[in-house]
Amino acid sequence: MSWSTFRIGGDLEVGRLGFGAMRLPTGPGPARETSLALARRVVELGITLIDTAHLYGWGANEELLAEALHPYADGLLITTKVGVARSAASGEGHLDGRPDVLRDQVEQGLRRLRVERIELLQLHRIDPEVPLADQLGALRELQVQGKVGRIGLSEVTVAELGQAREIVEVASVQNRYSLVDRAHEPVLKACEAAGIAFLPWRPVAGAVSGATAEIAAVAAELSATPAQVSLAWLLDHSPVILPIPGTARLEHLEENLAAAQLRLSPAQRDRLGRV
Repeated sequence: MSWSTFRIGGDLEVGRLGFGAMRLPTGPGPARETSLALARRVVELGITLIDTAHLYGWGANEELLAEALHPYADGLLITTKVGVARSAASGEGHLDGRPDVLRDQVEQGLRRLRVERIELLQLHRIDPEVPLADQLGALRELQVQGKVGRIGLSEVTVAELGQAREIVEVASVQNRYSLVDRAHEPVLKACEAAGIAFLPWRPVAGAVSGATAEIAAVAAELSATPAQVSLAWLLDHSPVILPIPGTARLEHLEENLAAAQLRLSPAQRDRLGRV
């Protein structure tokens, strides 16, 4: 592992600064064409980790990425998530970790992404109504069948991560985390100790919407934006952090990627750490 890359599960090497596809419009029309072009630009710029989920448009986001990028470039990882289902009556989403539902969503993901194997599959949330062993057991069966390469989790506590690791090998954790939102610091530390990839979602939203004077000051010193400083801090804060900022605008995509080139001084790192 170098500063700029990480091996998920010990063998799947990706760039540490990824892309979250959730915000890409998927409906017909010009907005979709813009989404397709942006997804292609993501790969052209060298990003090798793209995050999506069954929940995002109920599969429409997966289909969009396949339309834009299939056949996939060598080394490109598209990770997806399962475990949230849509109510037939209300159309609302709800947690559903029943094994048959998880298996069906994986099969749908394979078809939509046009692959035979999902290299990294994450459980979007743990369903409290279904035993964890049943949820992860279903994913482990799919892994044995060769349909899933590695298993990850999302929005888990340290205790839940520990319980999960007794059932399966956990390759990644995707929790909300940023410079201004560090409630899951203990989970990050547990991932560091185990060499588990930590994919923070909403990695810059809080810093941008309410950028503190300190973040703004460091940004000015580096001729950067608060979002870029926030991403640079994440990359600097822990070697297992793989931020996945999302955007539907090309200029923001390029700004985010430029954050990988920023280097914080020890003094700047210390000041931001106190934010």
